[in-house]
Amino acid sequence: MSLLSSRRHRSRRQAVLAAIVTAVPLICTAVLGTPAHAGVPAAPSGFSLTWSDDFSGGGGTGVPSSTWKYDTGTGFGTGEIETMTTSTSNVYEDGAGHLVLKALKDSSGNWTSGRIETQSSSIGAPAGGVVRIESVLQQPNVSTSNGAGYWPAFWMLGAGLRSGSVWPSVGEVDIMEDINGRSSDFGTLHCGVNPGGPCNESTGIGSGERACSGCQTGFHDYAVEIDRSVSPEQIRYYLDGANFFTIGANQVDATTWANAVDHNFFIIYDLAIGGGFPDAFGGGPNGSTVSGGAMVIDSVAVYNKGPGSTGGGGGTGGGGTIRGNTITAPAGKCVDVAGDDTGGNGTPVQLWDCQSTAVDQHWTATNNTLQTLGRCMDLTSGGTTNGTKVQLWDCNGTGAQTWQPRPDGSLLNPQSGKCLDDPNGNTNNGTLLQLWDCNGSGDQRWSSAGFPTSTGGGGGGGTSATPTIQAEAYNGQSGTSTEACGDTGGGQDVGWISNGDWLQYNNVDFGSGGRHTFNARVASGAPSGVSGTVEVHLDSLTNPPIGNFSVGSTGGWQNWTTVPSAISTTTGTHTVYLKFTTGSRQDFLNLNSFTLS
Repeated sequence: MSLLSSRRHRSRRQAVLAAIVTAVPLICTAVLGTPAHAGVPAAPSGFSLTWSDDFSGGGGTGVPSSTWKYDTGTGFGTGEIETMTTSTSNVYEDGAGHLVLKALKDSSGNWTSGRIETQSSSIGAPAGGVVRIESVLQQPNVSTSNGAGYWPAFWMLGAGLRSGSVWPSVGEVDIMEDINGRSSDFGTLHCGVNPGGPCNESTGIGSGERACSGCQTGFHDYAVEIDRSVSPEQIRYYLDGANFFTIGANQVDATTWANAVDHNFFIIYDLAIGGGFPDAFGGGPNGSTVSGGAMVIDSVAVYNKGPGSTGGGGGTGGGGTIRGNTITAPAGKCVDVAGDDTGGNGTPVQLWDCQSTAVDQHWTATNNTLQTLGRCMDLTSGGTTNGTKVQLWDCNGTGAQTWQPRPDGSLLNPQSGKCLDDPNGNTNNGTLLQLWDCNGSGDQRWSSAGFPTSTGGGGGGGTSATPTIQAEAYNGQSGTSTEACGDTGGGQDVGWISNGDWLQYNNVDFGSGGRHTFNARVASGAPSGVSGTVEVHLDSLTNPPIGNFSVGSTGGWQNWTTVPSAISTTTGTHTVYLKFTTGSRQDFLNLNSFTLS
């Protein structure tokens, strides 16, 4: 939930500056004192419930002053137009176990709403530990036809903001944002310096818009985990238990990460009306915007796992809860961890009869890793030779834990150039999986709902470099948005591309013959003299580019042309990153698609 600055048709998000916020302190306390109540989700395996609130106050009452304080006033540096109040017309418990933040418009057209934050600023993970912040809530029950301008948010700011530290270096973690009744979810980290800097402020490092079907009409579970037990450290974002976005400490320098993440936070809920973020998606409020829309919060909880604990976390969202999807072998067996949902470091990965309730048969595909029980699928001793056994181990970002789903159903380990293998197609329970030369046989074909099968993005499927790759089919991005495309074939393009933005495409298969030309379908309505460069990187944004090309105005944001550019001849399967640079700080490019030849 951030302060915004304008760009072409949309805005860059910035966090609220503490000097602008008028906090009404009710009771100054450093500890959240409300005991846990029934209705809060049980602690994931390995975690302990640190604090929770399930809003069991009487109907029409305000929030308890021992736990919450109100932020009042208007503006907050974001362009929002409502006045935040302490009135129980805007902020109240409903007597049925819910907190309600309601936006109201009076007869003069003035809006009021609610914004609260925890009294405590002691929410965080110690060194070597994990913290999970989770809320079950319903977004305002509005739609794109009557919800223009609505901007609900569940987020956190670094504790240091209350004692003189500055945004964005102090860190802002946006756990849930939606705008204009779009039934979606955005997750973002703000850090570093503004503007620009290692976190591309004021945009931040974000998930982009994620579909959230039914989030206006029902309760859904939004969570973030800050994991300081793995290297590099991670922030993981969850929607209904699914890890949809992960940020690693290695994406920025060590000082920036430590300043933004390695400390405590306080939690904020607010329901804004208008501002730069809604403006980016059509604006609002307008004459059709309904009064009385409300964000309804069922519960909020903080869970911690201390250094050296086992189980839970690590990208699964808790070992006691089913997360992710099964991975099946051709014979119908499932990829399983030996033992009974307790896998520690070194536990073998095997085949076993599929069981719908087995937590250790459900894997989450995250950033080219496969995770369950808080750990990653790993190659024993980092082996790269045929016959190397597969095990579970703490996630550590090494090549021994990288697995890339390919179009033929195989799982490639790029470090070794070999594939996950069922020895001799064995179908017996307890068959230990291994590494072996990729051979296209049935012994190496794995299927999972977590492995997309379509060309392009969507979370980690294989992509052939020969067909056209649609720009909007990315697996990760920062700073961009999609829009309707006027090029031949219609569909969507990726737009609002400016300096420091990037797009990520997983598992692009260049084949054995090699590709040496990058053909981009681009359009630009940038002003005269404004241009930029597209850099093509393999496997990491920090690797040297294999090619680049410049783009200037094409005469309009929907005037499309194809720009070919030479790249280093490339074979094999890679993650492709497109990084965009310009000296102007203005948007300079729309991208519809690309091919490699």
